[in-house]
Amino acid sequence: MKPLLIAAALVLAPAAAHAQVAAGSMPNTFDQPAAPARASAAAPAPAARATAPANPRAEATLRAFISGAQTGAIDYSVMTPDLATKVREQEGQVRPLIQSLGAVQAVDFVDSQDGADLFAVVFANAATEWIIGFDESGKVAALLFRPAQ
Repeated sequence: MKPLLIAAALVLAPAAAHAQVAAGSMPNTFDQPAAPARASAAAPAPAARATAPANPRAEATLRAFISGAQTGAIDYSVMTPDLATKVREQEGQVRPLIQSLGAVQAVDFVDSQDGADLFAVVFANAATEWIIGFDESGKVAALLFRPAQ
């Protein structure tokens, strides 16, 4: 199953993750023995995972969206106008897909980055990942889901 975009995709990977690193140089072993290895600078520690969603309403809003999609009653009033338009355009494809996933078994917060929250949502028939993000006024501005990795 391919990822299904419900809103503008969020770029969650930092640009540094795509940076290229040059290979080191090796001593010429035919000229002289290699010098003892020097301790290299410690690599930066990975960023700590968020312990709570960036928006305290994220899980409840996500659950409400999923429920609305499964029952055919999506609440567009919680979305930005742009997102609401995009979801309406895709509702004919999104709603049957979400309905086919079955009942929600579990919703677990995974991480938060750049104001967007990632949740693992397990349905009766599939495991998925959802990203939800809010704008400054508290409206849902981004919503994305895909099969769990």
